[in-house]
Amino acid sequence: MDTLASAPAAAVPGSATPPSPIEADAVIVGAGPVGLFQVFELGLLEIKAHVVDTLPYVGGQCVELYPDKPIYDIPAVPVCTGQELTDNLLKQIEPFGAQFHLGQEVSTIERRGGRFYLETARGTTFLTKTVFIAAGVGAFRPRTLNVAGIDKFEGTQLFYRVKDPTAFHGKNLVICGGGDSALDWALNLVGKAESVILLHRRDGFRAAPASVAKMQALCEQTEMQLLVGQISGFEEADGRLTEVRVTALDGVTRRVPLDALLVFYGLSPKLGPIAHWGLALERKQIVVDTEKFETSEPGIFAVGDINIYPGKKKLILSGFHEAALAAFGATKYVFPEKKVYLQYTTTSPKLHKVLGVESPVFD
Repeated sequence: MDTLASAPAAAVPGSATPPSPIEADAVIVGAGPVGLFQVFELGLLEIKAHVVDTLPYVGGQCVELYPDKPIYDIPAVPVCTGQELTDNLLKQIEPFGAQFHLGQEVSTIERRGGRFYLETARGTTFLTKTVFIAAGVGAFRPRTLNVAGIDKFEGTQLFYRVKDPTAFHGKNLVICGGGDSALDWALNLVGKAESVILLHRRDGFRAAPASVAKMQALCEQTEMQLLVGQISGFEEADGRLTEVRVTALDGVTRRVPLDALLVFYGLSPKLGPIAHWGLALERKQIVVDTEKFETSEPGIFAVGDINIYPGKKKLILSGFHEAALAAFGATKYVFPEKKVYLQYTTTSPKLHKVLGVESPVFD
């Protein structure tokens, strides 16, 4: 692995002596649901973790793109939102005291003897025995609207994610996209917004068939409107976006007044610096084994949507399973002289102590 060759520590500009790296047993790159559950599985094995994420808050894609979207396939949880899942995971990992380093992207990873040196773009450095990459689709940004000059309204009237749905209540909305996110938010805001127009470049959709059918029914009931075409321009007045120009497939352009423009064109998945870490890749994903979810570099593991292996399914629950096996795979690097046994949280006094709960007494 060429990028993991030994290298001197980088100096911090304006500092005569570089700060000492944070020493750790494990560094997790990514604070989405799988990264948070990785903290839990490591904690059960008494491995403390530091967590680094490019976003300024935890939750990954679940919180960044659809915090209020319902999730139905978490075991024993009939339904929860992305934000609720994140909040519950944070509560679950409280006993393990993980330290978070948010708003930072890991730019460098190098092997130094039996450990790994990591550095973020902000100059935070780590010296760790193991690394867990739980970065979802990598360093990502939503795909943006390609209309010259319209980006100046981003954050005020142009949005690529919904943080507070109530901010759009009573507004005239144009929602762009043909996938699940676009239809989910259109359906969610119908009846709450003053008006909802769904704009898609064609009349075929990538969303769940049930959502498409519901959208079409609402259009027939004039509860919302579907336009086929693309935004080709806009109008503004007094510094505010007042309308967009929509050009249909037949070349006809119409003017559509609005208060807010929501764009859901999906993610632009980019591995970012991970692509240059020397790990074996396949279709921009990290190749792992299915025993420990270890990468081509011993001591570096990859869990969740970032990895690939035969039969891979990009589900949160699959990532949880991967995190459990990866944690056990890491023990030989963190505790090389220690025999680690499988224990159960229902019966193990040791795990009860680690979790800070009382051991039950059975008659």
